[in-house]
Amino acid sequence: MVSYLILTHFKKTAEFVTEDVEDATVNKIALWLCTFTLSVAVCAVLLLPISILSNEVLLTFPQSYYMQWLNGSLIHGLWNLVFLFSNLSLVFLMPFAYFFTESEGFVGSKKGVMARVYEAVVLLLLLALLVLGIVWVASALLHDNIARKSLYDLWEYYLPYLYSGISLFGVLLLLLCTPFGLSRMFSVTGSLLVKPRLLEDVEDALSCTTFEEDSLSRKLNCKRLPLNSYQSLFAINSFVVALSVFVFSFLHLTIPKETRRKASPWQRNLGYPLAMLMLLALTVMCVLMVCFNVLELLLDETAMPRGMEDPHLGMASFSMFGSLGAAVQVVLILYLMVSSVVGFYSSPFFTSLLPRAQDTNLTQIIANCVSLLILSSALPVFSRTLGITRFDLLGDFGRYNWLGNFYIVFLYNMLFAGLTSASLIKTVTWAVQRELIRAFGQSTLIFEFIAVKRIHIFLCQ
Repeated sequence: MVSYLILTHFKKTAEFVTEDVEDATVNKIALWLCTFTLSVAVCAVLLLPISILSNEVLLTFPQSYYMQWLNGSLIHGLWNLVFLFSNLSLVFLMPFAYFFTESEGFVGSKKGVMARVYEAVVLLLLLALLVLGIVWVASALLHDNIARKSLYDLWEYYLPYLYSGISLFGVLLLLLCTPFGLSRMFSVTGSLLVKPRLLEDVEDALSCTTFEEDSLSRKLNCKRLPLNSYQSLFAINSFVVALSVFVFSFLHLTIPKETRRKASPWQRNLGYPLAMLMLLALTVMCVLMVCFNVLELLLDETAMPRGMEDPHLGMASFSMFGSLGAAVQVVLILYLMVSSVVGFYSSPFFTSLLPRAQDTNLTQIIANCVSLLILSSALPVFSRTLGITRFDLLGDFGRYNWLGNFYIVFLYNMLFAGLTSASLIKTVTWAVQRELIRAFGQSTLIFEFIAVKRIHIFLCQ
């Protein structure tokens, strides 16, 4: 229901309210498929947090009758369902939804919804054969003997190998988007909050600005005495400069101060620093945990991500700090997911996918659902590979071929730590530079404003 409400908020209404009943029906079916896919993406995001919290709940209430339903079999089943539905959505549902909306039926066939279904199914089968052929050739180049056998064992080797490649692509996409998103979180949060100004009285500053604007307006409109040509030219130039300063002073001083005047003292002086400190603490904590995981990879083989068949919930905490550490892990996982989404939509390659309220066509909705599903389904592997949590992967999530390669995992951790540290340092440096430039610019603007005002007072007199 939440996914449907989100999609209806962004979808273009004109595509669903048309005179062509056939197009409206096709678009509604595609929207339902997108709703299912987005729901699976949300479930994939919540897999690790729910598993970690369930383990802590069973540790806290080991003998509770009301917690008997919460067990390892249930969690294991949830992981398998999310894996199955994410495969189904990526390989079948979303390609079918795209082909379905673009199809018109085969030439000579009877027009209608079923004709478009037949064309979409044929295109989907052709795409499946093409993709499976490409994956078989790739597996043959890497593992010759296994690839020949896998041709007769489609379900046990072929499809897991295909999804392993899709997951690797998602993890690499997270590697690129998450560090950039972590740095963008500071600017996004800063744009939503009112920044504090030390030793500043907002009411007095706003009153002074308004008084200066009124005084300058009266002086500019006053009746001048006859002037010689030199004074006239000087007056015209001063008028142009004064008008420019007037506009800039209004835009840069009045509007921000109006916003700041409406904000409470707590918002002006406490909200922004706390938010920035929290973001900084979460980002630094992520980097430190990844660095610690790198050391463990060098010293202990058990630090490698792997799969497990039975989670054994309620036996021991997955964090050395107990329930507090588990709560921190959950917060960090959700923070990384939000940062990856922010970095994805802030990237110059994917800004065109950014949805707009009531103005997003169905093709863009399908592309957004596919992108979010790829990011979210790779989140459990991403978090375990970086050592954010010690909860091993359940079900088919732990069967990826590349998870057992030490060099890939080690290099991945090093790249994430390096990119995140570089982005964080660059963000802090640029923030300091922006504040210095802003302060210097405002001071220069005020001095120019006062100088031009005195010139015009002299000319008017």
